[in-house]
Amino acid sequence: MRYDYIIVGSGIAGLYTALLAKEPGRVLIVTKGSIDDCNTRYAQGGIAAAIGKHDSPELHLKDTLAAGDGLCDKEAVSILVNEALARITDLVNFGVPFDTVNGEIALTREAAHSVFRILHAGGDATGEHIEVTLSGRVRASKIQVLEDCLVTEILVEKGAVRGVRALDCHTGSIEELDCRFLVLATGGAGQLYKFTTNSDVATGDGMALAYKAGAEIVDMEFFQFHPTALHLPGVAPFLITEAVRGEGGVLRNVDGYRFMPDYTPEADLAPRDVVARSIVREMIKTGSDRVFIDATHLSADVITTRFPQIYRFCLDHSLDITKGLIPVAPAAHYIMGGVKTNSWGETNIAGLFAVGETACTGVHGANRLASNSLLEAVVFGQRIVERTTGGAVLETSVPDQDAEIRYSLSQRRVLETASPPSLSALQELLWGEVGIMRHREDLSRAVDMLASWQECLPQPKDRPSHELNNLVLPGRLVTEAALLREESRGAHFRSDFPRSSPEWQRHIILVRP
Repeated sequence: MRYDYIIVGSGIAGLYTALLAKEPGRVLIVTKGSIDDCNTRYAQGGIAAAIGKHDSPELHLKDTLAAGDGLCDKEAVSILVNEALARITDLVNFGVPFDTVNGEIALTREAAHSVFRILHAGGDATGEHIEVTLSGRVRASKIQVLEDCLVTEILVEKGAVRGVRALDCHTGSIEELDCRFLVLATGGAGQLYKFTTNSDVATGDGMALAYKAGAEIVDMEFFQFHPTALHLPGVAPFLITEAVRGEGGVLRNVDGYRFMPDYTPEADLAPRDVVARSIVREMIKTGSDRVFIDATHLSADVITTRFPQIYRFCLDHSLDITKGLIPVAPAAHYIMGGVKTNSWGETNIAGLFAVGETACTGVHGANRLASNSLLEAVVFGQRIVERTTGGAVLETSVPDQDAEIRYSLSQRRVLETASPPSLSALQELLWGEVGIMRHREDLSRAVDMLASWQECLPQPKDRPSHELNNLVLPGRLVTEAALLREESRGAHFRSDFPRSSPEWQRHIILVRP
């Protein structure tokens, strides 16, 4: 059977795109787990849209460009902010239960937003509510879903997508699936790092598949570390949304001192990269592995109503955040880079599209503005369907060569002592050498190790081995790009090049040799 659309991934990007695509064509969703198993459901903060009385698309654009630190695609950002209201209306019509106050959608504020702009559902359960709503719609539709099935290769003929090769994770059998259009919606690569807010499905699958197929990969050095993940002994990092600080929570060090005003005039509401680096510096200064969010001055009703998931999770671990401080530390959260697309989600391979975190539309630049990611997923998911049904007129533009550096992964010295890596070894390497603070010597060592691991990885046979292979490749792409970019910009910080440089106001595009 040949499908019109094969959509790989079942987060908000994949589900929303599938629901729109089912009208014009035959749709198949392929997901390596169940359609309920994705990163979207862990998105606490919400979805940004300029729908408030004191807001506008122009103001949303300004905030996004400022956070992106000179590398946003202004056209893509303009599309994002101007199409936001229509996409929010779609989600409401699908049944997403956004929180309301006096009959109007409630809005909150997050770091680097100049006004209250964040829509939420179930307080801090926005991602889960969107995921459950959309997956329910998909299950009730005629959309075919292939669960527990991992795409292992994109099939390309004469420069165009023909389909995919996929592994049945239960039987081990391999199947080829044909399509007109292939949409990668596989999410990010947060499992690269030892400390991460991502679920275990975030293994960079789409980026690895696209790169090996010949697609362009861009901006991989820009990996956003969320400044505040719960830091308790024996407990996996759990996201503490910056909406807690948006509601008035403040950061204190181990001595109880409120330190953020010492680092930036924006204090606790500075952009994520600034807050994350400030926390790291403060932890080094105080000799501690954590800082604290103090929300005890907020009313208990505000905390339990706005942040029910966080409140319950912490309470389950013997911490009442209405009375006590929340121990936090930075953790890997979101990659701004990914499969390079134009403003219609198209890649340089005919018929191949990407959407959501696995894509790089140019919206986020060097540093994503909080809660723009869920909006990006629905805005550009809709544009993919519009483009593939002939409703879009593509305006071709000549790339600005001065704004790009094209780079192929070079042959690296293979370390004789290298042996196939474990997932934990990979995560330790990336966290230690390619983390929040970077330096040439660390990056060089990491690149050599990653190249050596690539050489000695055995042929993958099952889902875990495929995921490990997939992670090593984007890990190397992140590291090579970070080594190339000899400046500090947005989420990328080099201690040996601590300032930004006008010469580096351009994108690093990684291509297969």
